[in-house]
Amino acid sequence: MLDSADRSKGSKSVTGRAFLVLDAFDADHRHQTLASIARRTGLPLTTCHRLVHELVEQGALTRTLDGAYEIGSKIWRLGILASLHSGLREISLPYMEDIYQLANDAVQIGVLDGFRCLIVERIAGSRTLEVISKPGARLPLHASGVGKVLLAHGSQDLQNAVFASLDSYTGQTITDVDVLETQLREIKRQGFAHSREELAVGATSLAVPVLGYGNKVIAALGIVTPVENRDIERMVSVLKVSANALSKKLILNGMGDLNQRV
Repeated sequence: MLDSADRSKGSKSVTGRAFLVLDAFDADHRHQTLASIARRTGLPLTTCHRLVHELVEQGALTRTLDGAYEIGSKIWRLGILASLHSGLREISLPYMEDIYQLANDAVQIGVLDGFRCLIVERIAGSRTLEVISKPGARLPLHASGVGKVLLAHGSQDLQNAVFASLDSYTGQTITDVDVLETQLREIKRQGFAHSREELAVGATSLAVPVLGYGNKVIAALGIVTPVENRDIERMVSVLKVSANALSKKLILNGMGDLNQRV
């Protein structure tokens, strides 16, 4: 929690109080209620409510389905100006463009961010399909292709936390823990994840792991395509070859530990 000196210094202006709210979020407090934000900042609940509302309107915070708050996409878009995100995007883009040229489908790369998958970059597909995974979006791990890859290779603590809150997004979303655990084991065995209309009706996604130091999974590379596309499975080998080349490039550039640094 912020100490009293920081609260006193930061609350002298509207800007200072707004940063107090944003500073209340960290690696251990990514998902917070209004009461939690007020408690961690030391601001009155009414003041906190007003600031949070304004930050949501500006895209600096986002309100989740359960009424809590998380850091929003605008903060992420500013964050990509940092060298690490910029480096990941620059290195990944050529490989993503090669995949796009072959399939004309949306191509995306994501990394683990708390209990979500943060989409670092995406190339929009040419097919008529609304894709919600724009850069800066944070997708549920259990309902997206890239998310499933990260979840399957994640720690037991991560999996247990996700299993405790399996929200349903479509009629196809897997919300049964036993079924999901079986699928995650299969994803690790076969080396790719296939999510069929689990996050958005009409959309199916395919994703493979990107490896870093010690063969640890540090990102997930995938495509999103209309569910009627019956040729999606042929892209598994393409994705695996691209992810393998990208993995080597990231390691060569000293970016093989993204999960610890992003």
